[in-house]
Parts: sequence; C-alpha cells; structure tokens
Amino acid sequence: MIRVHSSVAVARALLFTGACALLPGPASAQSQGSLPAETISPLQVSIACSLPPALAATRVTTPRSPAPLHVIGAQDPVPRSLFDEHDLLIIDGGTGRSVELGQQYFVRRPVSSSVFRGEEKAIVTDGWIRIIAVNQTTAIASVDRICGPIQVGDYLEPFVMPSVPSQAVAVDRSGDPDFGTLGRILFSEQESYAAGPGSFIMIDRGTDQGLTPGARFAIYRDVRDWMPSAYGQAKATTPLTAIGEGVVVTTGETMSVMKILEARDAVQRGDYVVPRSNAKR
Repeated sequence: MIRVHSSVAVARALLFTGACALLPGPASAQSQGSLPAETISPLQVSIACSLPPALAATRVTTPRSPAPLHVIGAQDPVPRSLFDEHDLLIIDGGTGRSVELGQQYFVRRPVSSSVFRGEEKAIVTDGWIRIIAVNQTTAIASVDRICGPIQVGDYLEPFVMPSVPSQAVAVDRSGDPDFGTLGRILFSEQESYAAGPGSFIMIDRGTDQGLTPGARFAIYRDVRDWMPSAYGQAKATTPLTAIGEGVVVTTGETMSVMKILEARDAVQRGDYVVPRSNAKR
C-alpha cells in the first residue's frame, strides 16, 4: 500500500509523473492530515545548515547501525544529478527500512577533498527533507529547506531541530580564559582554512571533556608561527594574541561546532580556543 500526505507537495508529485507510478504496488492512498506549519528562526536555520560535529568515515553496517538511506534521483523526465527545493526526491528505502510518512531527514555528504587521510572527512549539510509518499522499498520526499545543491548519492540522517544557546546571540567576555585547557580549531565549512564572524568552525573539544552547547571560548593565535626567522629571539617570548570570541552551538563526542561571534582577523585552522572560566570545558 502506498501512503501519501494530502498536501500541495503530494498533489504536485501525483500530477507531475505520478507518485503511484513511481512507487510499485497497489494504486491506493491513505490520506493524512495537513502538516503543521513550523517556525524556525534564521539562527536555527544557520545552525542546521552548518557542518555537524563529526567526521565522515567508512560505516560498519550492523543491526543497530544500518546502512544510511540515500537520494537516488528526482521525479523528473530528464535525468539529473543536482537538485534544489523545487524537486521531489526519490529515496532508496521505504517502510521495509522504517521510513514513515512525515519523517524528516538531514541530507548530507562528505566533502569532496579533505585535510584528513582516508575516509575521515568533514560533512556538508545540503538541507533537510520530509517524506511525503512511501511504500515497502521506496519513498518520495519534498525539500523543507535547502542549504546547498542536493546531489545523487547524498545520505540521510534523522533531522533534529537545533536549539539556540542564549550565549550565541551576543558577545560575552565575562570570565577569565583558562589557558590550562587549550583546544584547537580544525577547520570551517567545507574544511576551509579560515573563517570570519558569523561563520561556524569545528574545534577539537567535545562531550568527552564535558562540553555543552553555550560554552564560551576566547580565540587566540600563537603569532610566533607567523614571525620571520630573523626575529627568533622575539619569537621565544611573544605571548598568545587575542583574535576573537565564539560560542559552541552543537557538540559531538570528540569535537564541537562553534559560532564565531567576533574576530579582528580571519580565524584560522590551528588557532587556539580557550574556555572562559565560568564555561564548561
């Protein structure tokens, strides 16, 4: 049995090339109530569209960790590999893989190149989608929000509405920096080397060190790394230089995503993050 949501998106699906024609099975439908309108702030959108606090790696499929679902195409008479918010996406799994009507998923993929070795790569968030039609083996999804071009082969992860720490709204310099627990900046979006205010960056601190969303950090740089060798004597005594301020918005086990609130220079890979004394580390 094919199940669909009675929504404008589904009507478009049926009128376009037909959800029932695409999804094999009896051509009967079960109508559902209209989906409630969702409110999401611009900052929530920014956090949801940012990189997640993890690296892509070769997955080992187990009963508890099944292979992810993927985007395999769109309802379009012309084959394409790039999609946007106007497309209805075809997903390579249905009720046989616990896909249900109304479920939402992030659409993500690893970066095309990486500063890491092997499969350890940063992750790109292309947007999030909602299941609007499903049968045993296949599903159709509409795009709730686009962050970037969605591609064939992108994988799905359950969508979670991000919360916004109150500390992410304004700069707060209260609390002395704790230089006994320095962390490092790993990269920015797409594993970029540098980023500025309003951008999101990955740091090498996570929940394994007690970090929680809202933790505040000062950003410092060891300028000795940038001084010519002719100034060797000065390099030995130059202290760390304050660059900016940031706040953690999402956490993973060993790394977290931090929003840069202010910076007087481009924040760069390798810069230090120093927790404020009244912030969890």
